[in-house]
Amino acid sequence: MTSMKFAALAARIERFPIAGSFTISRGAKTEAVTIVAEVSRDGLTGRGECVPYPRYGETPEATLAAIQAMQQAVADGLTRQALQAAMAPGAARNALDCALIDLEAKAAGLRAWNLLDRPVPGERTTAYTISLGTPEAMEAATAKAAHRPLLKIKLGGDGDPERIAAVRKAAPESELIVDANEAWTEANLAHNLAACDAAGVTLVEQPLPAGRDEALARIKRPLAVCADESVHDRSSLVPLRDRYDAVNIKLDKTGGLTEALAMADAAQALGFEIMIGCMVATSLSMAPAMLVTPQARFVDLDGPLLLARDRDHGLRYDDSLVYPPDVSLWG
Repeated sequence: MTSMKFAALAARIERFPIAGSFTISRGAKTEAVTIVAEVSRDGLTGRGECVPYPRYGETPEATLAAIQAMQQAVADGLTRQALQAAMAPGAARNALDCALIDLEAKAAGLRAWNLLDRPVPGERTTAYTISLGTPEAMEAATAKAAHRPLLKIKLGGDGDPERIAAVRKAAPESELIVDANEAWTEANLAHNLAACDAAGVTLVEQPLPAGRDEALARIKRPLAVCADESVHDRSSLVPLRDRYDAVNIKLDKTGGLTEALAMADAAQALGFEIMIGCMVATSLSMAPAMLVTPQARFVDLDGPLLLARDRDHGLRYDDSLVYPPDVSLWG
């Protein structure tokens, strides 16, 4: 990146209501709390958005403070390459990394994918999430979304075979992926995997708690298993090769698009399939992730579809098709 001397950094917390509520095994929430970073220079402003994740000890206030602490570094000419060593992976670095890329693309008059020498992203089918609930509630919610080609089903432990059977009944034609969010145990792992296999599920995401997932290496997996909480950036890939078939890359975990793209390359070289995932957030969070979609078997960028309202100039969603961002949004 060219010199950023005299650049200014601003950051703020923003809140967007969720349509209804979003429920996983760790609890429910009714709003998406995001942090937006803006880096401005010579009349141009680059933006990035992140979502702090309590699972990793992140809070909105601490994430905002971490971004604001980089003001002097940005003013002194911080580049996105130098940022990788200056901040730890996580939500704060993600927002700043994406803001720097956005600004660099605008200054160069290029789209972000051309700037980074990556394939041009096209429209992709995104998964649509069905929140955790009773089998009856999940069946009813699935029935309303049964026209969508790819559904992501949140599971939660006890009663999951009944949940997935109810979902399959309501959506007989949809491809199903499920996300247990670390809620299964070694005792019910085989039973729950078998239930998913019987329902024709394509992929199971993070069935066991991170750091306690050794059992996945000892069993015959009847379908593909994807790491989420167990994988963060490139450094966490190699130890997972005997436990997982795929990895979920999220920019809030990798600490930005720069590491996410490098991680996608490394994951493919190791033989992992790739899911590009998201937190519940606005289109500003999804836009940089679109650059990873050419390498992804699964695209899970439905965050804005779960909100009561998106930000202005949001991504175009045509039912389950999501399109690359316009320059008015990002990149």
